[in-house]
Formats: sequence, structure tokens, C-alpha cells
Amino acid sequence: MRTIDQTLAQYSELFILLGAMAFTVAFIAFCWDLAKSSKTIQAVEDRLAAEHATADSAVLVGAAGATSGSAAGGSGGGTGNQAHAVEMAPDSMNYGKERRAAARIGVALTVLATVILAAGVVTRGMAAHRVPWGNMYEFCTTGALMVAVVYLIALTRKDLRFLGSFVIGLVVIMLIAATIGFPTPVAHLIPALQSYWIIIHVSVAVLASALFTLTFAMSVLQLIQGNREARGRAGKADKLGFMRLVPSALTLENAAYRINAVSFVLWTFTLVLGAIWAEEAWGRYWGWDTKEVWTFVIWVVYAGYLHARATRGWTGTRAAWLSIVGYLCVVFNFTIVNVFFAGLHSYAGV
Repeated sequence: MRTIDQTLAQYSELFILLGAMAFTVAFIAFCWDLAKSSKTIQAVEDRLAAEHATADSAVLVGAAGATSGSAAGGSGGGTGNQAHAVEMAPDSMNYGKERRAAARIGVALTVLATVILAAGVVTRGMAAHRVPWGNMYEFCTTGALMVAVVYLIALTRKDLRFLGSFVIGLVVIMLIAATIGFPTPVAHLIPALQSYWIIIHVSVAVLASALFTLTFAMSVLQLIQGNREARGRAGKADKLGFMRLVPSALTLENAAYRINAVSFVLWTFTLVLGAIWAEEAWGRYWGWDTKEVWTFVIWVVYAGYLHARATRGWTGTRAAWLSIVGYLCVVFNFTIVNVFFAGLHSYAGV
């Protein structure tokens, strides 16, 4: 068995730390983009309100000679809440002509951070002479890398910069969990993991989880945007100006549904490949191990989500909450089950 390359292991930790710092700055840039958007739209609304007040004053002066009956009729016509449209991004989610410096900085920093983190993950694998996902530390760093890569690939197709603060925020949390919660020195894999199946099974699971992360962010924004649209229909003031960068709730729901459909297929492969690996490692396909059970629970939740939306008309808020519950199950399976539940998969702890 080859010895651990401690020099590469130290470089790996340095790269991962630098990547986490770069992602943190990118997260701040995306938040700045949203905050700047909120202030900009508020300034525009204040200016329009001032112009409207000036116009109303002119109308009142011009109508001073009108009869009291006419004045009363005009007053009655202005009462009550009136629905007004809230500003949103185009449903096409294509890049527009508006230049958003903060968002551009956030994307550039995300690319840089992803490259640095990739160097950290690769050098850790080279230091151990194996794939770098044999414990919680490596699962977190590899998972964070996959989420960032999937997000950057998605950005080449659609303008999803409005997801930056949510997605990159989750990446930062994963890296913090790795470096603070699960610091683990580079070591060899235990015998149960020394199989080519770890490459196939875990890589598919990580890719599916990365896509689930995107749909989770979309579902959260869908709930917020849906509430904002409802307030607009009720004639209430728009208190979430930054959501002007986000498309409609229906657009977010449709996008999340399509991505979840792909993710569900990948998770199905994860479940099947895991069963095949279990038969090879332990002589049975299914043993009701805690990890196996929760992997199946996740499959059931997302299967229910796809079925309910496609055939039962579960759209809007109910669909968003089902997607969110599914992702929370993924997080529970990845964290609580791995750390606190004893079983055949306990080697994947720390």
C-alpha cells in the first residue's frame, strides 16, 4: 500500500481554505448585488411617488372651481386597494442588457474559488492515492465543489445569478462544516470502501445532491416570490425590492420541476448502484441499514413530488414545500444519519 504524501495533503488543506475564503467573498458580492437592486428599485419608486404627488397637487388646484358633487365622485373613485404589478425578471431567464457589476464580480470570484477548491480536492486524492470521498470531510468538500460546478454550468445557459447568494451560501456552509466540524487527516480507505463502486455510486449521488441543491434554492425563492406577487395583487407595498431580479414563481417552479426530474433519475441510479455494491461487499442487496432506509425515503419523497405535480395538480406552494422537504431529507441523510446513527455505513462518519 502506498504511503500518504503529507506534502500534498498540506497543500490540499491550504487550497481548500483559500477556496472557502474566495467563496465567502463571492457570497458577499452576490448579496451586494441583491441589496443594490433593492436600493435602486426603492429610489425609483420614491421618485415616481414624488412625481405622482406633484401631479395630484396640480389636479387639485385645477379642480378648485369644480362642483362639490364632482369632487365627491372623484374622491369615491380613489378609495380601496388596487392591484399593481410587481417588477420581476423575464421568465426566459436570459441575460439582459443591464450591467450588474456586483453580480459579475460574484461570478468571477465563484469561478476562481471553484478552480482553487478543485485543486484542493484533487491534491487530497493524489496525496492518498485514491478518490477523495472516503469520510465526511471529503464528502463535504467534494459536494461543495460539485454544487459550484453545476451552478457555473447552469450560468452558461441561463441568467441564474439571482441564485448566487443562496447557492454559494450553501457552498460556504459545506466548507465550514468540513474544516470546522469534520477535520480529518488524509488516510487510506477502509477495506469496505476499496472498490471501484465508490467511484460510480458516490459520484452519481453527489451530482444528484448538487442538482437538488439548485432546486432547493429555487423552491425557497418561489415561495418568497409567490408571496410578493400575492401582496401586489392585494395592492400592498412591495417590501422585497431585490426580488425584481428573480423571475415569476411559476417560472421558478417549472425550472425546479425539470431539474428535479433529472435529479430523481440520478438518485434512482444511486439507490440501485448502492444495492449492487452492498451485495458485493456484504452479500445482500438490502439490509434495512439506516443509511439505506433514508436513501429510500429521499427517493419516495421526490417520487411523490413528481407524481403529485404531474398527475394531481400539486402546483404552487405545495410543490415548493415538497421539494424543500426532499432536500431537507438529503441533508438529514448526509449529516445526522452519517454522524449519529450506527450501522454498516458508520465508516463514512469522520
